[in-house]
Amino acid sequence: MKPVDYFATHSVFRFEDFAAAHREGDACSPTASMDALKQHVRAGHLLRVRRGLYAVVPRGQTPATVAVDPYVLATLLAPDAVVAYHGALQFHGKAHSLARRVPFLTSTRAKPAAFRGSEFVPVPVPPSLRKLPDQGGGIVEKPRDGGTVRVTTLERTLVDVLDAPRHGGGWEEIWRSLEAVEFFDLDAVTDYAFKLGSALTVAKVGFYLEQHREELMVEDRHLDRLRERVPARPAYLERGRREPGKLMGRWNLVMPERVLRRTWAEVT
Repeated sequence: MKPVDYFATHSVFRFEDFAAAHREGDACSPTASMDALKQHVRAGHLLRVRRGLYAVVPRGQTPATVAVDPYVLATLLAPDAVVAYHGALQFHGKAHSLARRVPFLTSTRAKPAAFRGSEFVPVPVPPSLRKLPDQGGGIVEKPRDGGTVRVTTLERTLVDVLDAPRHGGGWEEIWRSLEAVEFFDLDAVTDYAFKLGSALTVAKVGFYLEQHREELMVEDRHLDRLRERVPARPAYLERGRREPGKLMGRWNLVMPERVLRRTWAEVT
C-alpha cells in the first residue's frame, strides 16, 4: 500500500499499523516505512503527535493548524485504549460540562499525555475485569473524523462514573450528565454492575435507578436483582470519604444531602 493511500483512510495512526500495511505485497522494511513517514513529515503532509503516532494534514491545512480529534487520538495512545468515564459522556454528547481531560481505560503502563490543550489520562482496567473478554464488555467502535474511536457504551459509562466519580467530574456533573440520557438498556447496566464485583457500586447504581425510576422506566425486577447484592453494612457514597448524609436502608447507602436532594438544581 502506498503511503498516500493509507493516509486517505487513517486520519491518525500508529507507526506499527502503518508499517504493517506498507509492507503488504511489496516487502518493505520497517526502516523504509519510517523513512517514508519522515519524508511526509518534512513535506508537511503529516504531523508527528508523539513518538510513533502521526496525524494526517489535509490539503489546505498546515501541521500547526490541523485539528486532531481528541477521541481518535485517545484510542491510539495504547493498544487496548478505550475512551471512558467523562470522556465517554462527552463523546456521546451527554456531558453537562465540557472538559479538556479525556480518561481512557488500558491494561498497559501508558503514561498521561497532553496535546494542544487536551489532557489524556490513563485509567487502569479494574482488577475484576482484566481477565474478561474485551475488558468486561460494553465497548463499541464508532467512526469519527476519518478514524475509529473505541468508547464505552452509555450503559457501562453510567456504572463506571458511579464506581469511580473522580473520573466522572464529581457528583453534580455525573448526575446532570446522566440525566441527559433518555434511555438505558437496564439489563446491560445491571449485568455490567455485577462484573465489577463491588457491592458499593451495585448500591449506587440501584439508588440512581430508583431515584430516576419513572424517567428511565425502571422495573421492579431490575431493582430486585440489584438489592440482592448491596453491602451487608451501611456504606458511604464515596470510598474513603465519610461524608454525613441520610441512610437509604434499601441500599445500605449513606447519601449526602446535596446528592440526595440534588441541591445544585434548586433555584435561589
